[in-house]
Amino acid sequence: MRTFRIAPSILSADFSCLGQEVRDVIAAGADIIHFDVMDNHYVPNLTIGPMVCEAIRPHSAAPIDVHLMVKPVDSLAAAFAKAGADIITFHPEASEHVDRTLGLIKDAGCKAGLVFNPATSLSYLDHVMDKIDMVLIMSVNPGFGGQKFIPHALDKVREARRRIDEYTAKHGGEVWLEVDGGIKADNIRAVAEAGADTFVAGSAIYGQDNYKTVIDAMRAELAQLR
Repeated sequence: MRTFRIAPSILSADFSCLGQEVRDVIAAGADIIHFDVMDNHYVPNLTIGPMVCEAIRPHSAAPIDVHLMVKPVDSLAAAFAKAGADIITFHPEASEHVDRTLGLIKDAGCKAGLVFNPATSLSYLDHVMDKIDMVLIMSVNPGFGGQKFIPHALDKVREARRRIDEYTAKHGGEVWLEVDGGIKADNIRAVAEAGADTFVAGSAIYGQDNYKTVIDAMRAELAQLR
């Protein structure tokens, strides 16, 4: 039986009171805080850096999951590890040496993972599964919150699940399969059926008045799969 995790993205939170927003969404039932980092280079947007991660760390009893949409990767990965990240994921095409970057993250004491855009091949996984703790499938093109879910992302989720299950059946361990982009209560069950276990939701949660109502609705959908 898979464990399901809800990961609200603070990209959609009220930045004027970010610590309170983190505490509120955890109180509402969030399992993970998703932290989107954009550099206005790899993606056409600019968001937040390690100082913000360090600032919210005391407010989060939940793991902080940092998604690096940046190029180059290594120096910022190290900075976020120092700032208190628990999980750091990056886009393989943004790294000169994927294996080395994964190793740097894990040597810093964090879990490490790769992120796949809608048009990025999962073949990057072929030689680094021994260093992977998370696979993140983007169901939108990265760069902006509030986008609509791309339906064919479900095929990539299914393929990622097949690869993960094949690897863990042979070698043991646990690899989380996260999906980010357009996740809502009305599609989260389909994403879980495709194989995901961790769900990033930004505006679907932070865009509502009652965070707990939304998270409870998502969990009710997921409970129907058990």
